[in-house]
Amino acid sequence: MMHYLNKLWCAGLLTVTLLSTGLAQTKTTGKAALNQVKTANGVLEGTTEKSGILAFKGIPFAAPPVGEFRWREPQPVKNWSGVRPSKQFGPRAMQLPIFGDMNFRSNGVSEDCLYLNVWTPAKTGKERLPVLVYFYGGGFVAGDGSEPRYDGESMAQRGIVAITVNYRLGVFGFMAHPELTKESPNKASGNYGLLDQSAALQWVKKNIAAFGGDPNKITIAGESAGSYSVSAQMASPLSKNLIAGAIGESGSLLSLRPPTTLAEAEKTGETFGSSVGATSLAALRAMPAQQLLEATGKPGVPRFPVVVDGYFFPKSPTQIFMAGEQAKVPLLAGWNSEESGYRGILGQEAPTPENYAKGVQKLYGDQANEILKVYPATTEEEVIQAATALASDRFIGYGTWKWIDVHAQTGNKPVYRYFYLRPRPEMTPEMGNAVAGLAGGVIKNPDAAAKKAAPARGASHSAEIEYAMGNLATNKVYAWQPEDYKVSETLQSYFADFIKTGNPNGNGLPKWPALTSGKPAPVMYIDVNTRLETDKTRERYLILEKVPAK
Repeated sequence: MMHYLNKLWCAGLLTVTLLSTGLAQTKTTGKAALNQVKTANGVLEGTTEKSGILAFKGIPFAAPPVGEFRWREPQPVKNWSGVRPSKQFGPRAMQLPIFGDMNFRSNGVSEDCLYLNVWTPAKTGKERLPVLVYFYGGGFVAGDGSEPRYDGESMAQRGIVAITVNYRLGVFGFMAHPELTKESPNKASGNYGLLDQSAALQWVKKNIAAFGGDPNKITIAGESAGSYSVSAQMASPLSKNLIAGAIGESGSLLSLRPPTTLAEAEKTGETFGSSVGATSLAALRAMPAQQLLEATGKPGVPRFPVVVDGYFFPKSPTQIFMAGEQAKVPLLAGWNSEESGYRGILGQEAPTPENYAKGVQKLYGDQANEILKVYPATTEEEVIQAATALASDRFIGYGTWKWIDVHAQTGNKPVYRYFYLRPRPEMTPEMGNAVAGLAGGVIKNPDAAAKKAAPARGASHSAEIEYAMGNLATNKVYAWQPEDYKVSETLQSYFADFIKTGNPNGNGLPKWPALTSGKPAPVMYIDVNTRLETDKTRERYLILEKVPAK
């Protein structure tokens, strides 16, 4: 590093240098600023965004999980000499193209995927700004920290050091196997993706001061699988002391489905190995990554679930939260008004009261009436609303509610609950054209096509991400309106205030009280007319808890 600076000095290019183990912003004559940070593993050089925010992309936080490190807990990064460029996103984790709404800026997929990205407004390494670590969604089978909807520049402009983290997915991130358990020093297997997240948090704790962040003010956040991940890191003894706050958008591990045991997950791993002709761990490790990935996409291949492994999770997350053994930190969490559509209950049947009753009967048998009491409907419009609510709650609403409810009772810190209602707007005419064109339509009226292409009754699963992170403009699919930017300003302000203080209130926003034990829950309804409501749905979650589905 000193040799490099001496060369610049001798060349007459160096005029001002801020040297330390923190941010070194070097001004040069006739050239762009040279932005460097000294981490525990070596020096990084990032870029300056148009806003003035410094961005460092593709930073390794663990060794590449390849070869003998496939299906191992994340290993330490090797130090490097000289200056490592951090101007491009690292590769995304191995994944199939599953979700059409994912848009990546990373360069392809690879097993070598354990990278994170940092956006910082800090000009020195001494500013101690609050930190946001965001985990992407994608069902633990897809997603990437390079997706524009998670971009950290907008949050950084609000005085926050923002980070996105890659973690292993699918078979590479969650397969358990008896041989893996046997070779593990922790006598556990599976959960490698969650261990990656924990390793990233440890890296942040160790290094973020160099980027101007406060290692004692780390808030973790995520949507869908990312929200499940937030609940996981709060529950795990490996991570719970690394964080100061948590934000969950739609989902937690405290769901209606009991978690998978290690023994069950090991059997799944063995079955998968047999299906690809690999009856030993050595044979599985010898298989090309692409071959393993493609095998997971074949019909009948099981998903690889989060596991109660005895190490990352000493017991089930629900038991950990019920016992008050989770991270004792403020929590802000909620879910959307249309996490799943009414067809999740009715299938292709018309939304009549009769068909709705039959659908519930099919799911709940002789206890269907218990469900119909708390999700009642007597008209077609009521059926659509009730079936949407039931499908959404079964999918993700209940698990998010349970997390909020239990943490409010055992976490000893403030808990804030929201309900997000803003539907995405119509698609742009260009996108409406494209969608209709793919369907073989002839476009006579692009505006009408756009309306038809994006019908919206409520806020669908993942609809809030761009609003919360201040990234509406990065999504060119939708014709964002002034009302959308108003909702985004409100939601992002709540998030930013919470990240800074552990309390979402401020900036003239509608007052948002924390939950109080024994009283009806205050819920912030996030919409164009954001407002506080009193929860009237608790009974239905207690019924869902009591009445098992078939």
